[in-house]
Amino acid sequence: MTRASHFAGRPRVLVTAPLRGEGLDRLREMADVVYDPWIDQKPLRIYDSAKLAERLAGEEADGLVVESDLVGREVFERPLRFVAATRADPVNVDVGAATEAGVPVIRCPGRNADAVAELAVALLFCLARRVLPADSDVRAGEVYRDGTIPYQRFRAWELAGRTAGLVGLGAVGRALKWRLEGLGMCVVACDPYADVPTVGLEQLIEISDIVSMHAPVTEETAGMMGASQFAAMKPTAWYLNTARARLHDTDALVEALRAGSIAGAGLDHFEGESLPTDHPLVSMPNVVLTPHIGGATWDTECRQATMVADDVAALLAGEAPRYAVNPEVLK
Repeated sequence: MTRASHFAGRPRVLVTAPLRGEGLDRLREMADVVYDPWIDQKPLRIYDSAKLAERLAGEEADGLVVESDLVGREVFERPLRFVAATRADPVNVDVGAATEAGVPVIRCPGRNADAVAELAVALLFCLARRVLPADSDVRAGEVYRDGTIPYQRFRAWELAGRTAGLVGLGAVGRALKWRLEGLGMCVVACDPYADVPTVGLEQLIEISDIVSMHAPVTEETAGMMGASQFAAMKPTAWYLNTARARLHDTDALVEALRAGSIAGAGLDHFEGESLPTDHPLVSMPNVVLTPHIGGATWDTECRQATMVADDVAALLAGEAPRYAVNPEVLK
């Protein structure tokens, strides 16, 4: 029996990723969908591979769409038409096991690029215009504090005409680049793999008023922002990281902030996904902290739903999906 004949008929798809909008509607037109997103569970639920395989068996599903669940060999012992992971890099999927089983794995590159870029801009404005302390003064009834007026305390330089340095020019870096250029900023980038001219990290740090991190974590990039890099930044410069905390040395960042080597930092990610309340960063007034919410928009869920629906439609039509991680299984 061929793979095509084995999977003849309408698919049944277990969806544990958050999807919405037109893409989810189209998926429901193509397949019988069991929609049970992990993020809507209280308490949160993330399946390990064995539990996910058990759920697939119970639903008699031959398609799977995940975001955070672990998809290992137990899952690929099931007869599956495809697995879609709503991530740019499906690190939660054992792609080797999928390939051995002949199961195509679909991914969703750039699904949250606009969302993360917008948060980077938000962090930048919070730092540049000191939005959070100004808000606190209003709420505390201290608009006129210590014999001063707000105009005295919150004067700032405008962003237009400043230089932003982007470390990484992938989907998020590109999405941030045009936004900052729209604000009148000069944007330079450091990315040896980009298909456009870029600069070295040392030069970027030297000339930038904002250094914003958008590189993936690899052996090459882990800890790339350390004590010497922070010391080389302008004392008036801001550091943004909406990617991963492993790109910088957190202790070195704290020391740079304490010493005034840099003006401030905006961070959306921490090792272990949270900070202890007594961590030095928490008490620093020139630091803005958000809890890994860069991609948390309804638009991200709409976008990834459309990407999954497009590639599932291609598979069911006997065509190559655009974002298959292991396209060799389709030959």
